[in-house]
Amino acid sequence: MHFTVKTDALTEITAECAIVGIYEGSELGKAAKDFDAKSKGALKDAMKETGFKGKQGQMQLVLKVPNVAPTRVLLVGLGKRNQLDDIKLARASQATAKYLRDTAIKSAVYTLHTEASDTTRGARDGVAALHYGFYKFEECRGKQYKKETPALKKILVAADKKDATAIRKAVKEGDAIGIGVKFTRDLGNLPGNYCTPSYLATEAKKMGRAYENLKVSVLDEKKMKELGMGSLLSVSKGSREPAKLIIFEYKGGKKNEAPHAIVGKGLTFDAGGISLKPGPGMDEMKYDMCGGASVFGTIKSLCEMGAKKNVIGVVPASENLPDGDANKPGDIVTSMSGQTIEILNTDAEGRLILCDALTYTERFKPASVIDIATLTGACVVALGSHATGLLGNDDGVINSLKTAADKSGDRVWQLPLWEEYDRQLDSPFADMQNIGGKEAGTITAGCFLARFTKKFKWAHLDVAGTAWNSGSSEKTATGRPVPLLVRYLLDA
Repeated sequence: MHFTVKTDALTEITAECAIVGIYEGSELGKAAKDFDAKSKGALKDAMKETGFKGKQGQMQLVLKVPNVAPTRVLLVGLGKRNQLDDIKLARASQATAKYLRDTAIKSAVYTLHTEASDTTRGARDGVAALHYGFYKFEECRGKQYKKETPALKKILVAADKKDATAIRKAVKEGDAIGIGVKFTRDLGNLPGNYCTPSYLATEAKKMGRAYENLKVSVLDEKKMKELGMGSLLSVSKGSREPAKLIIFEYKGGKKNEAPHAIVGKGLTFDAGGISLKPGPGMDEMKYDMCGGASVFGTIKSLCEMGAKKNVIGVVPASENLPDGDANKPGDIVTSMSGQTIEILNTDAEGRLILCDALTYTERFKPASVIDIATLTGACVVALGSHATGLLGNDDGVINSLKTAADKSGDRVWQLPLWEEYDRQLDSPFADMQNIGGKEAGTITAGCFLARFTKKFKWAHLDVAGTAWNSGSSEKTATGRPVPLLVRYLLDA
């Protein structure tokens, strides 16, 4: 899909279709007013004829609109004017893309961002949302399946001449974010027999060859053993698939500028190890690498937009399976930091691979470190699928992430890291245990990671509830928190 900013009069932009907003009560939005006036009331007549009210989610394609260049106009219901916000507007754009995906329309004029209080943000979020709505995962279909290629290839984003420069920048960002989110979703939706640690390593190397400012390196198990990554390697022992540590170095900023780092959990399949997960729903544990996938997607977005930042991405990738050589409850392992860990539950493995990756990240002397992980079911219980759990050791980083969440619409909610919770990790046999009991599971997981982040400013994002949608028909990776991470890094 190709996006171009056009400053011509709306009704004179050459395209097969125009996308305009209608508020509940059949109230015309800004662009709709222009089209209705030029066509001598064609839109109002069409709405009256069909009973279109502009309720949120409603769509109506008006054909043969006279006196305008786009002879078809898609009416998009925005709901009540006084209730429209940035998130609802982005959802309207997603719905628009889904509608147009199944039509023969090849080009369209996009105007929904003109209804936003901030049109530049509306353009950025709208373009990213169009990407999201067009998404369909078809990579694993058989030869007899005919893949659907949407006809729509060209989106013309309307802009006033005075706003054109800002809108172009916003469209470029939105396009890059959309590409990164799609990449993250593709990786997440691949099954575990396709998307292995080695597959992720291969995809990372492809990125390194594709982008000039990106260096990619991959550590194998031999190198990780030399570095003393006993915690990470203890998880991969139960799998025939060798672990990989994938490192991205994106150099878009000044040469001596300290990089910001993002570290993502890359468990390409998590059966729980000896502490085996229940069978129903275990297929969704292919999504346990979505934290790592979000690092891939975020780096890709930065590369696509040519961001003027230095960013490190680290992805520890492994499987967690039951095997004769797998971790057993009660085992004690030594992390790269030298701290020992008593493993009381082998299904709390994400923190075991992350802790060594966080220690490894110290060598880059990062300005900040954000780790992203589908870490705890407790976070799903606490926050559901709407907000990502946020914890950390630095108020500046925490507040910057909250601001980025507000700007991107990719919501977070902060939880505490009090000493009382940290004590739940005390072990009589090792420096710590890997779980803190039944209470406050998300917080004690954060406390565990905090023990490996004392040398830098750090925050933890628990995306267990937000990284994918469950359910047979709606099951899919969401690509979160790529929009949040990109916004944080651009503003850092």
